Amino acid sequence: MTALHEGDADTALHDSRYRAVAAKDARFDGFFFTAVRTTGIYCRPSCPAVTPKPGNVVFYRSSAAAHSAGFRACRRCRPDTVPGSPEWDHRADAVGRAMRLIRDGVVERDGVEGLARRLGYSSRQVHRMLAAELGAGPLALARGARAHTARILVETTTLPMADVAHAAGFASVRQFNDTLREVYDRTPTELRSRRSPGPSGGHLTLRLAVRQPFDAAGLLQFLDDHAVPGLESVRDRTFARLVSLPHGPGVVELTLEDDHVVARLELADLRDTAVAVERSRRVLDLDADPIAIDTALGTDPALAELVAEVPGQRLPGSFDAAETALRTVVGQQVSVAGARTVLGRVVQQLGEPVELSLAAEQGLTHLFPSVEALAEIDPEILPMPRSRGRTLATVAGAVARGELDLTAGADRAEARATMLALRGIGPWTADYVLMRGLGDPDVLLTTDLVLRRELDRRGVTPDHTERWRPWRSYAGLHLWRSATTPERIAP
Repeated sequence: MTALHEGDADTALHDSRYRAVAAKDARFDGFFFTAVRTTGIYCRPSCPAVTPKPGNVVFYRSSAAAHSAGFRACRRCRPDTVPGSPEWDHRADAVGRAMRLIRDGVVERDGVEGLARRLGYSSRQVHRMLAAELGAGPLALARGARAHTARILVETTTLPMADVAHAAGFASVRQFNDTLREVYDRTPTELRSRRSPGPSGGHLTLRLAVRQPFDAAGLLQFLDDHAVPGLESVRDRTFARLVSLPHGPGVVELTLEDDHVVARLELADLRDTAVAVERSRRVLDLDADPIAIDTALGTDPALAELVAEVPGQRLPGSFDAAETALRTVVGQQVSVAGARTVLGRVVQQLGEPVELSLAAEQGLTHLFPSVEALAEIDPEILPMPRSRGRTLATVAGAVARGELDLTAGADRAEARATMLALRGIGPWTADYVLMRGLGDPDVLLTTDLVLRRELDRRGVTPDHTERWRPWRSYAGLHLWRSATTPERIAP
């Protein structure tokens, strides 16, 4: 999608965006933002307000670009709460990697220098790339994220404003006040007057936007099948788990409704609010564009029936790709149920115990062990074959030493090559980590026996699967689901 902001001369793109705004088409929410010169307000495309005249409209790729240009967020449609653009989850280039890192809070923790270092560029180059494509640099993008986090805390908690400013990452209360007034045209006190009654006990409750259609049932089933005892649970349409966050442990409880997700958080440090929300969105693939995916796959005769049966399928993600890699190693050559049992023992044996009220409600007891702990472990004491224990320690050591980058902004091709160079890691393991841990939408696990059998049964050749790019991960999930549903298995 080409960047479009003030000064662009692409009339055709402007006209196509304007048609979406005139139709109030919610499918484009999060893909771009509509700013109106005469009001100084920016909105989501589906805003119910009167459609502005074409000549008064400017389109921006990000809310941060609209902020930087002097526009304020619409009070009616709240454009800062839309799902994120799926483009940033899927793109493998430097801009896509940068956006994933910014959303994961890297600028807040390590500054622009830290972001640039992870990407392998200078700070100036990173700023130039982001500004050219999104109309805003990394500081402005991070500032927009801080403002959104602050609004969540102002409207859902009774925290003193000074504590909210600190938790959201602002350097001072004055900066916090100025930013909220500039972005939302309201003071923090005015925003708090709209506060919804929240739960007691220091929990945060917020609503996460979802693009339709949304296969909540299939997503919950997958998470339930892979849930590790003591670390995760699924019950009553709710997925809950303990998470290790930059400033301490937390509990994330996600209730999947048909058209939204209710997130309930208990955090040791409120500075982790934005990171917890972003990783929750990632694990549920909430920023996906299901219409684009279903349209692309549903036109292929080999997949049409499956896509029609399960519209809006999501790619289950991960709170931590390094954890996904280690869990995948444990699951090599064993059943999913067997891997869960072994992982439950590893978590109880080596994970840090956590005592939080939401954890107790869900029967959660321990965090997943750190890579540092697993890197130093004696494979002899692990409840698995010695060779697999050695592979587990090898992968953990590579991550701990920084040799294997599995962070949100990792270069996927480089990560795959590094994993394949490790003893005990083959193509299936590396590709599965890319798909679930790093959110790669275009991985087809052709070495998976179940998937290979299903492809052969349908007469699908390797050349044919090229038609499914860049959504082969979703195609593979449809085929897996078909092969493992009893009534669909061929005699």
